[in-house]
Amino acid sequence: MERTTCLVVGGGPAGMVLGLLLARGGIDVTVLEKHKDFLRDFRGDTVHPTTLDLLDELGLGAEFAKLPARRIHSIQLPIGASVQVLATLEHLPGKHKYIAMVPQWDLLDLLARSAEQEAGFHLRMNTEATELISEDGRVAGVWYQTAGGGSGEIRADLTVACDGRSSVLRAASGLPTRSWPTPMDVWWFRLPRNDTDPAGAVPVVSAHRAAVLLDRGDYWQVATLIAKGSDEVARQGPVEAIVRSMADAVPWLRDRVDALRGWDEVKLLDVKLDRLGKWYTGGLLCLGDAAHAMSPVGGVGINLAVQDAVAAARILAEPLAEHRVSTADLARVQRRRRLPTAVTQGLQRFLHARAIAPALAGRIDIAGADEVPLPVRVFRRIPVLRSLPPYLLARGIRPEHAPVFARRYPPNETR
Repeated sequence: MERTTCLVVGGGPAGMVLGLLLARGGIDVTVLEKHKDFLRDFRGDTVHPTTLDLLDELGLGAEFAKLPARRIHSIQLPIGASVQVLATLEHLPGKHKYIAMVPQWDLLDLLARSAEQEAGFHLRMNTEATELISEDGRVAGVWYQTAGGGSGEIRADLTVACDGRSSVLRAASGLPTRSWPTPMDVWWFRLPRNDTDPAGAVPVVSAHRAAVLLDRGDYWQVATLIAKGSDEVARQGPVEAIVRSMADAVPWLRDRVDALRGWDEVKLLDVKLDRLGKWYTGGLLCLGDAAHAMSPVGGVGINLAVQDAVAAARILAEPLAEHRVSTADLARVQRRRRLPTAVTQGLQRFLHARAIAPALAGRIDIAGADEVPLPVRVFRRIPVLRSLPPYLLARGIRPEHAPVFARRYPPNETR
């Protein structure tokens, strides 16, 4: 049997940020990650301004700037034969007026390297939590298995589930979940990108296809929407039909209709939208997708998870250091993060019903329009309408800042 003060299950953005922050607060923390590395493709790769601000506060901004990145400054919308700028991030408050597209494994490696400089941080790769340990009516740790076939148990004052939307720990806890139906699933794939293509994020909405192209420099990371549960049937057709239907609406893709060579290049995301009624029980706290699975709309799930982790570290560091974490402390974390989570999911549900479901039904055809649709013209001409969506997308509600004990600034910079 092993012991740690805080056991974090899941080495994604929430888990790694929480582990780093707590370790900088002098807490003994162990992070379990079931994979051997962070190299999983088609994870969300958006790093929003709030997370960029956090990296600056942690003294990691300069290292992050060295990572291969593409900056999204605007959202451009194909309409008829032209591409119109729908929204720009250049008027955002703060230093970072863009969304960074960075391979998530590079971000996680950066966080891991920084955390491993702290004496109390321990990262266990190839180690999967399989079951909760309960003792005297509260969670006391987890049983785990390793890729090599070993097994064991780790006891902890607090166990934090950061193991995603299919969280083993959430399921084992029995915490009640509220779910909302979603009209779509998502196919992820790559397409080559030419220098003459538009830059930034490019939504494509036509009578035959709804998709978003994310500029990754020499390729597009493409999310194309399909009706919920239709993946198996849709894969019976030719894979070329995906890009061909997009090229009917976006002519500059016509030279790439044969870019996909097989269905194995198309990855499925089973879209879920749910939220725990209570994110905690004695000895256990759920954060990120384990507490609230987000739709990919807006690409905000990662950044909400990071914000959860920052709030949790700030609220729980002192009681963890004194080995007195209570359910009242865990409730404070949920209260702090409940509003931004509920508002964001409410906006996603609204867009599911009013935009995505009609688009999947072929009732919206912006790309094929002869002129700029009236709603788009109104949106672009009224400053408050034009500014609010970029702000909510990039900065969100109730952004969190690194606790003082975790902050590191360059030697020549004081704050």
